[in-house]
Amino acid sequence: MTEAMSEYQRDNLCSVVSDYIKEQIIIGKYKAGDHVLEAMIAKNLGISRSPVREGIKDLEKEGIVEIVPRKGTYVTTFSLKDVHEVFDIRILHENDIFRILIHEHKLKEADFKYLTNLVDQMVTVVNSDLKEEEKIIKVNKMDMDFHLYLWNKSDSKRRIKILKDMFFQLKMAMMYDTNETGDLMQTATDHYEIIEHLRSGDLEQCKKAFLNHIDSYKKGEFENPD
Repeated sequence: MTEAMSEYQRDNLCSVVSDYIKEQIIIGKYKAGDHVLEAMIAKNLGISRSPVREGIKDLEKEGIVEIVPRKGTYVTTFSLKDVHEVFDIRILHENDIFRILIHEHKLKEADFKYLTNLVDQMVTVVNSDLKEEEKIIKVNKMDMDFHLYLWNKSDSKRRIKILKDMFFQLKMAMMYDTNETGDLMQTATDHYEIIEHLRSGDLEQCKKAFLNHIDSYKKGEFENPD
């Protein structure tokens, strides 16, 4: 029993470490290429360095950090090629999710109201007096909430797993995309068009609206995927 409890506690602390580092990345405390110090994280969380080390290994598997032998751990720097790859995978599977949602009539009026309200909240944030960095963080979170809702409504378990497994990489790619090329108000209001085409059942227009929603594609930085 003691050994099992110890194993549970260790796993739980690893998750705490992983969540803490992710939060620091999202709020901008850790930026691409920053050195992640085990000792500092252990001190901030009031735990030993062992679960910190294990939590960092989990993040390395997710592609969130890179462990460089004899140098330490660094927040992954996304190149344009990396962002392209992440978005290509997302577009492939999310287009299939749009097809399922439309062809199988998965969305009801209550769903459209929920999604529209979420976009309204994004617009409110963009028009607020918050600092630009805070706006980007909040809008991108609600953006992911919007798409996560659609993923779950599709009930496509394998596609959802693939997308959720790379969920945080998607967040990081979206932060890059918005910081480098994005018009934050456009990022928010693009979702109204996606809702419109989901409601009308126009799959091709929905896919086009989604592709246009990703600023790097819209601005021609990437070639459109087949």
